[in-house]
Amino acid sequence: FSPSVGINARPAFASRASSALSMAPSQDELKKQVGYKSVDDYVKSGMVVGLGTGSTAYFAVERLGQLLKDGTLEDIVAIPTSIRTKEQAEELGIPLVTLDTHSKLDVAIDGADEVDPALNLVKGGGGALLREKMVEVCADKFIVIVDESKLCDGLGPGFPVPVEITPFCHEHTMRTVAALPSCEGCKPVLRMGSSSSNVNDGDEIAVTDNGNYIVDLHFEESIKDSPKMADEIKNTVGVVDHGLFCGMTTAVIIAGSDGISVKE
Repeated sequence: FSPSVGINARPAFASRASSALSMAPSQDELKKQVGYKSVDDYVKSGMVVGLGTGSTAYFAVERLGQLLKDGTLEDIVAIPTSIRTKEQAEELGIPLVTLDTHSKLDVAIDGADEVDPALNLVKGGGGALLREKMVEVCADKFIVIVDESKLCDGLGPGFPVPVEITPFCHEHTMRTVAALPSCEGCKPVLRMGSSSSNVNDGDEIAVTDNGNYIVDLHFEESIKDSPKMADEIKNTVGVVDHGLFCGMTTAVIIAGSDGISVKE
């Protein structure tokens, strides 16, 4: 996919200088570039494809729908990771299945909220972390699509780590997670309002597609051992799953102001 003018970019101005300036890609255009490239490079006819959730994954779903419609791709079935991705895919005519009938996927494509140098991820800012992980762990290849702002030296300070917990005795579970040795120093915040945003935008406790709550763990310093933290949180009774995706990534497609790069 070749870079083009951002979807929200203003019309080019008459002068060359202004025209060049207006060609600088917007963040949406960067997301579109990596979303389209992920499908163009990694999806072939006959595949079972996992469809991620979020503003970047949206463009991968859009591209898959385009290529199915024009006949470039055939015999594709896809598994969505959220209700909103399912609705988008249905609107585009993408044939959908579930893990109940297709437990093995050829490829899954999704965005991330943070990516560290070892390609460990924080995901779940949009609240779909459980379904995302269930689908993406079953894929032969997991392709992560981000703009360069999501790259970090260490997970934690740049984006809170979401933890999906059962509503039953949720305050107890919050305290238990915060007291784990690997979570030392974190501030647990119960997600309120919409489950698809970790910004407090309502008075009611946010509820996921699965009927659970989300606790966002805020860190001031980088997490020292992400895989250890992932294990400790997952082994806590009352926790359903968490947004640390460690050792799962096949490749990261990164859009920057100077073009697209791939890290494996």
